[in-house]
Amino acid sequence: METIKAVVGIIRNKDSKFLIAERRLGSFMCGYCELPGGKINFGETPENAIKRELKEELGIKVTKLNYVRTITHKYPDRSVELQYFLIDNYKGNPYGVEGQRTNWTNIEELANYKLLPGVKDVLFSLSIDTIYWITPETGHYTDQWMSEFDEKIKQGVKLIQLRAKNKIEDIFIKNLYIKCRLNNTKLLLNTVNKTFKEKYTDGWHITTKELLSLNERPLNNGKIIAASTHNLDEANIAKNLDIDFIVISPIKATKTHPESKPLGWKYAKMVASSVTTPVYFLGGMSYKDLDRANKNGAQGIAGVSSLL
Repeated sequence: METIKAVVGIIRNKDSKFLIAERRLGSFMCGYCELPGGKINFGETPENAIKRELKEELGIKVTKLNYVRTITHKYPDRSVELQYFLIDNYKGNPYGVEGQRTNWTNIEELANYKLLPGVKDVLFSLSIDTIYWITPETGHYTDQWMSEFDEKIKQGVKLIQLRAKNKIEDIFIKNLYIKCRLNNTKLLLNTVNKTFKEKYTDGWHITTKELLSLNERPLNNGKIIAASTHNLDEANIAKNLDIDFIVISPIKATKTHPESKPLGWKYAKMVASSVTTPVYFLGGMSYKDLDRANKNGAQGIAGVSSLL
């Protein structure tokens, strides 16, 4: 099977909207909307390729960019390896040089467009943090538990999973949610008896068992749905259900689950590069692992113990 190597540029304006372009008539998957970019020429670096492509397609000169991640899409007759770059600065006003229609859109408006695979996932990944803290699953009403929660907020954690194996009172969740809102932190619920109608939350984190019981995404109303996975098959199930992000574990051996065989960095990298869904690595992670996780295609790292 042929593997095509290409680059993609993520362009955001002052209103935090992203530029998408409609593929022209006669092109592969014409009529679909995509992020601008194109093939890497022989002997060309990915950085030079995206600068050239955006000049040719949009008439802009890129002056600053940052690598985001690489994703491989497999089609029946070809495989496409895409390297994504966030365009931090450029000169000129982008327009469809080759006659393609362009639109500025935010993440909520993406549902109005017929998108190429991965566009929504990549743009969503820019709206969430690289650290995903999971609260201890017991002791919620103790001073120690609350002190640790407050400390994570103070440290600047922007994505928290409230984990509990027993029912938690609504007023307790409401107070946590208010604290998170005041600090621009997203709070996801991983509690028992989820209804997906809970009011005081930014979304839900579902267990692997819950994931495997679903036939479709629980809801699509702007709230986040995340899921726990342990292998590529489960990651693909989450992708097909349009789950917003996943956690895969365990990457390394842990004291809390010594019976679980670690997946290892190589396998974790394979999963992260095989799905467009943002992936967090869990299991033995600490802040010093963040850079390695990012270089292996992860959105970031997750953990119950101290990550910062």
